[in-house]
Amino acid sequence: MYMPDESRSLKGQLLLDSGQLQGSFFQRSVVLICEHNEEGAFGLVLNRAMGNKVGEMIVADLPEVLKECPLYLGGPVQPTALSFLHSDSFIPDANVMPNLSLGHSLDMLMEIGESFSPTRKLKLFAGYAGWGPGQLEDELRRDAWLLHPASLSLVFDTDPEDLWRSILRQKGGKYRILAQMPEDLSLN
Repeated sequence: MYMPDESRSLKGQLLLDSGQLQGSFFQRSVVLICEHNEEGAFGLVLNRAMGNKVGEMIVADLPEVLKECPLYLGGPVQPTALSFLHSDSFIPDANVMPNLSLGHSLDMLMEIGESFSPTRKLKLFAGYAGWGPGQLEDELRRDAWLLHPASLSLVFDTDPEDLWRSILRQKGGKYRILAQMPEDLSLN
């Protein structure tokens, strides 16, 4: 069985639909891998806005600044599970990549929402994407996904609607063609 060692972990990488996930939940998705080890992988889809604000979907006494945040569909697994990504100018114990942390605790989210930081960035998700042991590696071997290094600007600052296309255009070459294809190939 394939066992990723620390150097093979995909944590902090983006997975992009390679064009083979047509008709699935992951069609044209961009997934940030937050955890990846011998037990499997955990990721969050960055470009599926639910069209709701956090305050409309989560029944908790949240600070107003959090209630106004858009809510994203992090994946098809446990749509009631809340996760969030947060960044600031300096997070010494960041757990996804430098200055980017993943959290699941409502207490931690409240703490972030109540502290004022002009450099803080926050993205909230309902649900997540998960893979069992070896499953993601198998999908990668079948070329279902393209890999791309994550960056804070791709996670927080790129328009989610354009994220998939934008990264493919950056990759250049044959990926530019994929970025230009219509979502429904019968329209091609």
